[in-house]
Amino acid sequence: MAGFKYSAHIGYLFTEMPLAERIAAAARHGFAAVEYPSPYHVPAQEVADWLRAANVAYTQFGLHAGNAERGEKGIAIFPERREEFRQSVASGLDYAKTIGVRMVHAMAGIVPTGDRKPHHWETYIENLAYAAQQAARHGITIIVEPMSAGAVPDYFIETPEKAVKAIEEAGQSNIALLLDIYHTVSMGLDPDEQIRKYAPSIAHVHIADFPGRHEPGTGTIDFASIRQTLDEVGYKGWLGCEYSPEGQTQAGLGWLKEAISSASTHAVF
Repeated sequence: MAGFKYSAHIGYLFTEMPLAERIAAAARHGFAAVEYPSPYHVPAQEVADWLRAANVAYTQFGLHAGNAERGEKGIAIFPERREEFRQSVASGLDYAKTIGVRMVHAMAGIVPTGDRKPHHWETYIENLAYAAQQAARHGITIIVEPMSAGAVPDYFIETPEKAVKAIEEAGQSNIALLLDIYHTVSMGLDPDEQIRKYAPSIAHVHIADFPGRHEPGTGTIDFASIRQTLDEVGYKGWLGCEYSPEGQTQAGLGWLKEAISSASTHAVF
């Protein structure tokens, strides 16, 4: 079985060190890429230089997602923020071009179920299509990630089914699914079934164990089965390691060393 490619989510991993050092540490410990949702506080060229020095790729990041201090997780569903969203597309794509990113996440936003109106969905579809049209000029894919209610309460896109419905309605070939295994299991869904059902739409996968959202092998998820299913459907993308280490990041990387050195079915992933 072909090996997988691993991307370190440096918003979760190596957080005991500054951002630039996290990229270098990820490379030293076997990751071929990194990802980080909002790198905008660092000039793009500086990040590009860090990546070049470490010889790693940057798999994906997000468009500006609103005010994090107010708990915002995206602005794409709000009609009154259309212009703000379009500005985020322009700045996000410029940043992506500089650092070589080929996938950009357009977060939907948070609104309680009882407050959801048809205009939220209509605006989201319109904004997804707009972002994809702009991204297509640069060979960039817009990705949609469902987030579980337990992890992100009231997030507008909770399940792979709803994400794929949005992708299909937006009608652009360069919109794809980011399937997070932890969120999938948190929603009570079978990850193998979801992978098989939505394989044609999946462009990126996040991994973390459940419960706890720690390293693979620390919880109840059967990652050997997931690995086999991904292999069966021909998944060729990255595995983004978006988990909270139980301790120091380096101390919990035994699973990665085993995965890189062995294609055995006994490997955790």
